[in-house]
Amino acid sequence: MSLLRLIAKMKFMPETRRLELYPPFFKMRARVLEAQDGWRRLRIQLPLTAFSSNLSGDMFGGWQAALADPIAALSCARVFPGYSVWTRAMHIAFEMPGSTDLELRFEMPPDQEAAINAELNANGRATPTFEYGFYLTDGSLCTRITNTVAIRPRGYAKTSSEQMDSNQV
Repeated sequence: MSLLRLIAKMKFMPETRRLELYPPFFKMRARVLEAQDGWRRLRIQLPLTAFSSNLSGDMFGGWQAALADPIAALSCARVFPGYSVWTRAMHIAFEMPGSTDLELRFEMPPDQEAAINAELNANGRATPTFEYGFYLTDGSLCTRITNTVAIRPRGYAKTSSEQMDSNQV
């Protein structure tokens, strides 16, 4: 049994703690500060350490990308159970150096959830885009994340245009 499956089966442990034990997040020392409303609102701390620092002593962008990548998909998987969910595309804009611990803040507003639900009911699939970010300890936006998620029926096979898109990435 893989480590990921073992962690997933630890139902006695809160989901937030299981997320912190996910091997890449564990090595990053990521800590879930808040998971509210069925994962519609998340806050996760990403500490600035000797391992997460780049040559200038600021947060390495790859660490930010690794933490930001699955967050919208994880949220959608909990809010829309029964679907396959994955990150379709992600754009990262580094607004300023990550000179302190960072806090990832994600939120799925009720109107966006309603729009996704309507699209799922009408088409059986949805591809919403979420905007969230990493913030410095003083509350300043450090890194802007734009993440597009594919929400598809379980067992969904990619269309030829989706296969071409993923080959170009």
